[in-house]
Amino acid sequence: MTAPSTYGLSTQARNLQWLLTDLVEEVPGIVSVAVVSSDGLLLLSSEPGPTAGDGDDGAEPGARLRGPRGATADLATIVSGIGSLTTGAAQLMDGGGVKQTMVAMEHGSVFVTAISDGSLLGVHATPDCDMSVVAYHMALFVGRAGHVLTPEVRSELRQSMENTS
Repeated sequence: MTAPSTYGLSTQARNLQWLLTDLVEEVPGIVSVAVVSSDGLLLLSSEPGPTAGDGDDGAEPGARLRGPRGATADLATIVSGIGSLTTGAAQLMDGGGVKQTMVAMEHGSVFVTAISDGSLLGVHATPDCDMSVVAYHMALFVGRAGHVLTPEVRSELRQSMENTS
């Protein structure tokens, strides 16, 4: 887990960190997670590095899987870009707000879910993940975290991420 330390954080920020940790640890197939603010800044991240070598991923047994290029900053950039692109598409098509976007690739999937404050939750998952389980748990995270992401907590989380860089 490469999340920032919770030392000195408010109860709300620690709770969000706990929710993110719970999402990563409880949902099989998640490689990395990023919560990105509406202006594209990384607020929370996790790169659990599940063990590889189950025969389907081409990795040595016991090797650590990583997110895109091993950097949650890359995932945050991808999530922000997908969020912006799909929001623009929805506006052009008079589709209303974008709730969730999923990109299925040969070697994995990326899910992006809107959080009520305009932030985005992004998940990079393995190709064999159960997409409905990932989407369901992302919706649970959003339901639990959405009301907590106040401007003050976003600022605190952003500062915490900057201090760990």
